[in-house]
Amino acid sequence: MTDQSTNASWGGRFSEATDAFVARYTASVEFDQRMYRQDIQGSVAHATMLCKVGVLTEQERDDIINGLNEIQSDIENGKFEWSIALEDVHMNIEAALTAKIGITGKKLHTGRSRNDQVATDIRLYMRDEIDVISAELTRLQQGLVELAEREADTIMPGFTHLQTAQPVTFGHHLLAWNEMLERDYARLQDCRKRVNQMPLGAAALAGTTYPIDRHYTAELLGFEAPTENSLDSVSDRDFAIEFTSAASLIMMHMSRFSEELVLWASAQFQFVDLPDRFCTGSSIMPQKKNPDVPELVRGKTGRVYGHMISLLTLMKSQPLAYNKDNQEDKEPLFDTADTLRDSLRAFADMVPHLQAKKEFMREAAMRGFSTATDLADYVVRKGIPFRDAHEIVGKAVAYGLETGKDLSEMTLEELKQFSNEISDDVFDVLTLEGSVAARDHIGGTAPDQVRAAAGRARQKLSARG
Repeated sequence: MTDQSTNASWGGRFSEATDAFVARYTASVEFDQRMYRQDIQGSVAHATMLCKVGVLTEQERDDIINGLNEIQSDIENGKFEWSIALEDVHMNIEAALTAKIGITGKKLHTGRSRNDQVATDIRLYMRDEIDVISAELTRLQQGLVELAEREADTIMPGFTHLQTAQPVTFGHHLLAWNEMLERDYARLQDCRKRVNQMPLGAAALAGTTYPIDRHYTAELLGFEAPTENSLDSVSDRDFAIEFTSAASLIMMHMSRFSEELVLWASAQFQFVDLPDRFCTGSSIMPQKKNPDVPELVRGKTGRVYGHMISLLTLMKSQPLAYNKDNQEDKEPLFDTADTLRDSLRAFADMVPHLQAKKEFMREAAMRGFSTATDLADYVVRKGIPFRDAHEIVGKAVAYGLETGKDLSEMTLEELKQFSNEISDDVFDVLTLEGSVAARDHIGGTAPDQVRAAAGRARQKLSARG
């Protein structure tokens, strides 16, 4: 990366060159160069619009577009030399264009400012990232739904307070994760609507005196509409904060998944086996299989939370309109997008290959008196008030703790000592299969309901196209 003494785009007012350290300190090109495609895309549309309104000739438009396409090719082929002295991706590309096609390159900036240019680039970039992230999110959901269908009959304990509560199925549990991600997907799409507004044409802060056609430029760039107020257009970063907020929620959900996978893969639970390719070993303990991917996702969640707070803090004291502070929006935004996309990709690759250890899940569901609520419901159906039924079952559980017997292992005579209303049909509800099958309603854990819910989820995912 080269280092020149001053920036020719604005140096005319200054009597001395920028200090070399200040040039490095204020430059953003080392991180904003990743937006080169969006910057060129915006410039092509801007040049096309300027030609339409008569500011550029067709030849000037074509020279600019051809030059920009050549620059993009140079960047992608590693032939482009970025300069810190030119500060950012915009000036680097504009300077290269002028060097390539001459004075016509300087006409490209007519009717715009770097303020509305960077605001446009970020929105184009975010729109692209949201689309990629949404695709990875969908891929993860597809894997969850497919696995849920396969495990619709696999019984495991459901927990509250991390204590055994009631039996559920593994498929039902997986679909709970999918519901979280379904809300996440909806939030991303809603966020995209506000991202997809075009600030180009707001110029520095007040618009431009040139006869620009912002609706035409918006159409060329695929924006829903141009923004309404020039001051807000160049200074708004709500969409970036909103994206990091949505990303934080997704990562929170992923972290919850990760916590369960870490627990379930442990020797203490042994509910699932993670594919070897998503785990690592120990340098000293040869028996270890460490769940690194879930652990890293869990750890990276805090990183994304930090980026959201960083952007909120960045914006909290800014007066209208654009301020140099806004240069600090890109690194947290870029890292949020990278972290979220990679975390989703890792899970989308891993989840379909989880192996349920059904015998351990079932054995765990047998512990902790997980069918106690079923027994209480059974007694209530015999005409006993629920509060009395609750006490009856509590005494049965106490007896089970004393004798080391689960409710389903007790004899009818043992159960009848707690209520004469209990008869031999009680064993239909005390089995694990009977318990999950009894929750036969939408949202319930009955295997048929799980398969039906998976079918509905699959239809929603298919409708995304």
